[in-house]
Amino acid sequence: MSKAKKIVEKEASTEEKIKAAAKKLFTQKGFAATRTRDIAEEAGINLALLNYYFRSKEKLYDIIMLENFRQFIQGISVNVFDEKTSIEEKLEKVVIAYIDFLSANPNLPLFVLNEIKGNPSRIAAQINEEVSPTRSHLLQQVQEAAKAGKIAPIDPFHFIANLVGLTIFPFIGRPILQRVTNTTDEQFLAHMEERKRLVPIWLKAILSTPITTPAHAKK
Repeated sequence: MSKAKKIVEKEASTEEKIKAAAKKLFTQKGFAATRTRDIAEEAGINLALLNYYFRSKEKLYDIIMLENFRQFIQGISVNVFDEKTSIEEKLEKVVIAYIDFLSANPNLPLFVLNEIKGNPSRIAAQINEEVSPTRSHLLQQVQEAAKAGKIAPIDPFHFIANLVGLTIFPFIGRPILQRVTNTTDEQFLAHMEERKRLVPIWLKAILSTPITTPAHAKK
């Protein structure tokens, strides 16, 4: 093996060690409570070396969250693009994938929200680019199922709002939900496991219920 190749492999290995350490600490302690010094110690390197590879904690956090999001989207895309499964089966798999992923990456929802609000940043544009094909394909399948009479017609906005609200909101509102319901961390995660079964049932009920327009709204 050439000397240059050894250097490249060593640098790649060091970068992965730093990202693995940062992901662990961000997940355990949150972004604000994690210091770059903590990450360096967890990775077994000095602070100067960490700063050499990643200019700031914010830059490192962005990279990790984006990589995690990309990995998640690739995971659910396998289910969404599977033509052999019905829309109901796809919803079950997508809900389970969402909840499993967010349980392992609790900081991701707020990261995404912070990135896409206001003027979209470069990372927000990348997030949209990653999710767009999967989102479009899923919505197309919903519309086709509605035309075929397999499910009740539903506006894409309401479909996405229901899917996102039922799966993601509990993680975004976790502090409030736990305080209001006096729920421990262990109980919260148990509830999330339960929602992997319940949310698909609720979504199927929504998709099987025709929405009628009130008489006063037709005028």
